[in-house]
Amino acid sequence: MKLSLKSTVKLSALFLCLFAFAISGNAQEKKNYFKVGGAVRFNLLSKSWVDSKTQPEFTWDTWRLNVDGSAGGIDLSFEYRFYPTFATHFIHHGYLGYSLSEDLYMKLGVNQVPFGITKFASHSWWFQGQYYFGLEDDYDMGIKFDYSGIENLDLSFAYYRQAEPEGPTAGGAVTYGNAGPGRYSYDITPGVGKIGTTTVDAHIRELNQFNVRAAYHISEQVEAGLSAQVGGIYNSVLDEAETSTAFAAHLVADWGKGWNFKGTFINYNYAAKADNGEKLDIIQMGAYGSPYDVAAKANAYAVGIAKAFDVDLGPIKNIQAYVDYTYVDKTNDDYADMHHLIPGVLISAGPVYTYIDYAMGKNQPWLNSSFGKGMGVGEEDAEWMKRFNINIGYYF
Repeated sequence: MKLSLKSTVKLSALFLCLFAFAISGNAQEKKNYFKVGGAVRFNLLSKSWVDSKTQPEFTWDTWRLNVDGSAGGIDLSFEYRFYPTFATHFIHHGYLGYSLSEDLYMKLGVNQVPFGITKFASHSWWFQGQYYFGLEDDYDMGIKFDYSGIENLDLSFAYYRQAEPEGPTAGGAVTYGNAGPGRYSYDITPGVGKIGTTTVDAHIRELNQFNVRAAYHISEQVEAGLSAQVGGIYNSVLDEAETSTAFAAHLVADWGKGWNFKGTFINYNYAAKADNGEKLDIIQMGAYGSPYDVAAKANAYAVGIAKAFDVDLGPIKNIQAYVDYTYVDKTNDDYADMHHLIPGVLISAGPVYTYIDYAMGKNQPWLNSSFGKGMGVGEEDAEWMKRFNINIGYYF
């Protein structure tokens, strides 16, 4: 579809009407408060594809600042992150929240996209594989409504005008007009793409996205849900947008003493055109300051199982063991599929959370001797790449 001034004005008017309706309601009585917090995290890691005296590495993963509060019935939640290792920094989320009623809550600003399992579809520090193509723990800029007025059913509806604001690229400046790779969650970035294996120019970005998510609580321990995402991928050279789609089905279950299961099926089609008007087989997505290739169409299957143990070892009160696995089946048979396997444990000791993971991947962009390769064309005979990783975080 081609974006026009008329359609843009209509969408903007809808956005403003929803906001006006939201602030016209009666504020729910609540105590005014503000809290400042944050976190500092470190990584100790060793990569199987690096044979050097530099292994293992000890790095400063991130530090972040959080502000949460409420005044006059209007809530605020904000988080900004700094990643020294990647020489970038960016907003994680930042929104105003308002209870329109006991059952309806609005978030305006940069908030989590309602898609699949929320807040996380994973147990490990590494997320599940769908995070790496923008469909786990994704944040965009727009308005979202969460409704819980139907027994056992949670509904979310959202409209996102665009991706969240970008920070600098790895050591560079903000140059892409809110569509660059300096961000927390993976979004489409402009620059290049591929038709088959041929690289072409593709000045594309996400624009005008709608999300619907329904989660039904079969019991207190079991949740099943469906999600749909429809949005535009706008080419600034053609001044046109193609309609992209993503659909998900998920299941979350708790049972016994400390057992948890998370499973998700995702079908996505990032329909987009190159600057020459041809459909792209590979797009680029970016986060943490760097973009990489992603197959435009795929099915993804993710499962994770965990077992938590209560312990009394000084400050350590809980240990959770888990295994997360994702298989990405790319629609183009000429592209090699991706495997993502993360066994590990989470150790909780007061404000300190430590993830110990033995991450393994085939065509996984972060578990690769050439960073970023794997989600595009991939290698048919790819070997398992491994990274032993300990992430230690202090949260306050």
